[in-house]
Formats: sequence, C-alpha cells, structure tokens
Amino acid sequence: MKIIVVGAGIIGISTAWHLAERGHAVTVIERQSDAAMETSFANAGQISVSYCEPWANREAPWKALKWMFSKEAPLLFRPQNPLGEGWRQYRWGLQFLANCNDHAFERNVQQLVALGAYSHRALKDIITATGIDFQRVERGIAHYYSDEVSFESAAKAAALMGKYGVDRKVISREELLTIEPSLKNFAHKIVGGTFTASDESGDAMVFTQALAQRCAARGVTFLYKQAIEGIARNHQGQPTVTLQGTGQTLSADHVVVACGSYSAPLLRGAGIDLPIYPGKGYSATFDILKPHDAPMVSTIDDAKKIAITRLGDQIRVAGTIEVGGYNLTLESPLARARCHMLSKRVEEVWPGMCDTRTEEQGGNPRYWTGLRPATPTNIPFIGQTKIKGLWVNAGHGTLGWTHGAGSGKALAELICGESPAMAFKFMA
Repeated sequence: MKIIVVGAGIIGISTAWHLAERGHAVTVIERQSDAAMETSFANAGQISVSYCEPWANREAPWKALKWMFSKEAPLLFRPQNPLGEGWRQYRWGLQFLANCNDHAFERNVQQLVALGAYSHRALKDIITATGIDFQRVERGIAHYYSDEVSFESAAKAAALMGKYGVDRKVISREELLTIEPSLKNFAHKIVGGTFTASDESGDAMVFTQALAQRCAARGVTFLYKQAIEGIARNHQGQPTVTLQGTGQTLSADHVVVACGSYSAPLLRGAGIDLPIYPGKGYSATFDILKPHDAPMVSTIDDAKKIAITRLGDQIRVAGTIEVGGYNLTLESPLARARCHMLSKRVEEVWPGMCDTRTEEQGGNPRYWTGLRPATPTNIPFIGQTKIKGLWVNAGHGTLGWTHGAGSGKALAELICGESPAMAFKFMA
C-alpha cells in the first residue's frame, strides 16, 4: 500500500518505520529540514512507563487555581480570548475538569501503563534490530520528595501502579542516596522517594533522526521543508494531501497525521475535531563541569515537577506545562522566568555540577521550548478517523518519547488489519 505520514517526530518516524518493515511504500512529509526538530528535539529524555500519571486528578483544579499567578508554576493555565480560536482552550479545560476524579484518573492510568509497557517492548525491539546509539542509560528513574505530605501520597500512587504491573518502589532517603549518590548535597531536604528500575533514559532527538536515516535506507521517501495546506479526498475516495506553496496534491491509500499539537488544526480542515491542545514545555541543557558529581540515574523533582537526565557530557532538565495556545517564544518575561527556574533548581540540588550561568554571566545554557500535544485525559488518539484511510497518531502530551515506538507499531498493525497485543482502547 501507498501511505503518507505527516510529521517526522518520534511518533511519525516510528510509524513510518513499522509500516516500511511491513513492506509498504511510505512517504514522510515534514515542514522542518530534518526529523525531530520540534517537540521531539530537546525533551526530558525519560522513557518512563512507571511515571505516567495524567495531569487531570482530584487535586489538579485547586493546584491550577493556586498556581495561576506564579510564573514558575508546574501547571499554568493562561486564559485566551474566548473569541475566535480561544474558545477551544475553554472547551479543552472543561473536558480536563471532567477527568479530575478518582475513577477517571485510574481508568486513564490503566490505559497509559498498557501503552507504555507495549511501547517499551517495541522500543527494545527497534534497538536490537538497528543498534541505534542514543546515549541510553538503563538505570531506572528515581523520584524524590522534599515534603512529607507529597511523600505520603507517593505510596498510594505506587500501589495504583502496582495494580497494573508497574514495580514502583517507595524508598527511604538512605535508599535513594544509594541509588543516586549525587543527591547527597540536597539530602537534608529530601524526605524520601520512589524508584522504578525498569525505566530508562536517552536522547529522543538522536534516536529519532537515526531511525529516520534507517527508514530512508529501507526506501522511505522524505519530503522535508514541506508544509501541509490541507487534507481532503479525491474522486476515488482516497485521502489526499496538498502541499503549501506549490499546491501539489499527493494521494495515497492511507494518510497518517502525526504532527503533534498541529494535528488538531490540520484535521479540523478535513472535518475531524479532536481535543488536542498545546501544552508549552521548557527544557535547559547544560555542559557538565564535574562528571563525578553528576547524576547517572534520571530523576524527577516532585516539588518543581521537573525531570533531570544525563545525556553524555550534558545535563537536560525539563518540565512545566503552560496551557496558553500556540506560543513558542523564549523571549517574554514569563518564558525567561520559567527557563531560569530550571537553572536555579539544578544549581540548588547539584551545586557546581554543571555550568548554569546565564549568557550575560558568560554561560552557555541551551534553553528550548516545545508544544506538547495534550488531550484532557493524557491518552493519545491512535486509529482511523471517520474518513476511511485517514488515520491519526497524536495527543501524547509529555509521553511522546515513552509511547512513541509502541504508538507507531500499533498504528501500523491497525492499518494492516491486525490487533495490537495490549489492553488499550483505540479510536473507533
């Protein structure tokens, strides 16, 4: 079959790989000059099957209200003008609130764990088949807490994960320091932690670009620097993609939309309205100055809701969610404050370990922002739309790296009429 994949992030490239493996003629269309240049470019680096809790939970509405006036808030809602496209944010917010209860939370966790475990197996299969080197570290993920109330809730969360097959252990401060000794300078503020040995970390951008190269070697065609004007159907009922600028129309047996947050407006042009809304996330990448003081285990800072991952001779720290439209600026006062929060926290926990100086101070921080394609449930849309031959693989939120390989494999299986071997509810 002839198949077009729109988007060359981790989701789109994984989809293309699995389709090519099954012998299909695949074309990938991407508006950037290479794969993984947007949301997959500089994320937290965590492959976190065990840390997949949805944003929507019983406490989220009150926390969001409390955080609305803090520039450093982990989850920040920035209300948009309800006139025009702004109303979509409010609709998304209402659907989010509908999931802020224990029943919905557990249901969503079950789905995310199922997809995560399936995806982790799929990722390992790709690594075995390709030998891709992406600064992979298989030492688990540790989550540290600096207040008793939050740590007490960790046991309940670990028990829920255990119910669905995730071995997340609640550990003492001393056990945590044995797992990750570099936390010793911050130990007096840590009350305990959790740890999942089966999780891992690595550079999503490096992996995605390497997998794209292997796709090309298998015969996948890449059309880079090509934006999409719209999707429609031709007289034969096949889905078509029209390129921006040239107006060229490409037809295929199937079209897969896998372009992150931009999937929603593209699909709306074809009459498909999915609640995918951008969540602006930030990251900072620093050069390591003292390798022996740097963490080897990827960690999560509960107080700041950020992830810290070692990528070779660099440290990547990423986190926060800003729900406020398609805004990618790093120059606003709010953006600068959120970037500097990442720098300050790394320096607090690992003083002197890496170069956190600002450019004005002579440092070289690599700040970055990307739009996480969020659904109200955090569960992505994977499957065929109401238009025959038009498929979607989007809405992975903060878990695109974790769920990428499995989402690509699952969609390839669905297109081929197979049933993916996991307890996950696909699109009807």
